[in-house]
Amino acid sequence: MGHIAIIGGTGLCDPTMLDHVTSGQMENYYGTIRYTRGTYKGKEIIFLARHGKYHSIPPHLINYRANILGLKKLGVTAILSTTAVGAINRDYKPDDFVLPDQFIDFTSHSRHGSFFDGGSNGVVHVDMTEPYCPSLRETVVQAAQELSYPLHASGTYVCTEGPRFETPAEIKMFDKLGGDIVGMTNVPEVCLAREAEMCYATISMVTNYAAGISPVPLTHAEVVEKMVQNSKRLRRLVMRAVDLYDDRDCSCRHTLKDYGGFSV
Repeated sequence: MGHIAIIGGTGLCDPTMLDHVTSGQMENYYGTIRYTRGTYKGKEIIFLARHGKYHSIPPHLINYRANILGLKKLGVTAILSTTAVGAINRDYKPDDFVLPDQFIDFTSHSRHGSFFDGGSNGVVHVDMTEPYCPSLRETVVQAAQELSYPLHASGTYVCTEGPRFETPAEIKMFDKLGGDIVGMTNVPEVCLAREAEMCYATISMVTNYAAGISPVPLTHAEVVEKMVQNSKRLRRLVMRAVDLYDDRDCSCRHTLKDYGGFSV
């Protein structure tokens, strides 16, 4: 049975959710990742702090390829990530949970979004019709229902480059394009997980209204404060989903079957 990884965003980097905790690092072709390993109800869990231990890495400088490849080499088959987001859709409010099913990419080319840039790895065109694993998403929905936590079971995540917040004009554009929430970290993380044939889903916590919708200027302190306030609920939801997850085989595990599988 493969391991499940939790990639923690702002405010959730807390390995105390696990038992028998150890720390380690994994070197791979793209860099070194530092992770926490532990168990939860007999399942081996690997926790990765996306922004580093002290939130020292901004979104546009995260080594996404090293993170995903490192988890793959550690035997991870599924990733459940958490993200802090702003609400574009007026039906979504601060403190709400959202389970995105689509994304729109507004990041720049400075982020390395593929393992397959030519050369020895070749070129791969991966299907993203369902960018987030349907099976893992169903598990999160079930966990939320069991905990009686309200959850928006679908939504479109707009990913921007950061680290600045968006302008009101940008938010108006994202709204017209069908964006529901906006954040800075989900792309290329979700794309790389798909290339690596790993199941991937994101639980997004709405921490604020987006620029132009919010009546006050946005601050990172507000984001962190909201995540801390909701950290207990978010941890319960994440760990209940981990408990329910059965590591079933799904199409995510065979994304590159026409290319002979993932072999970076």
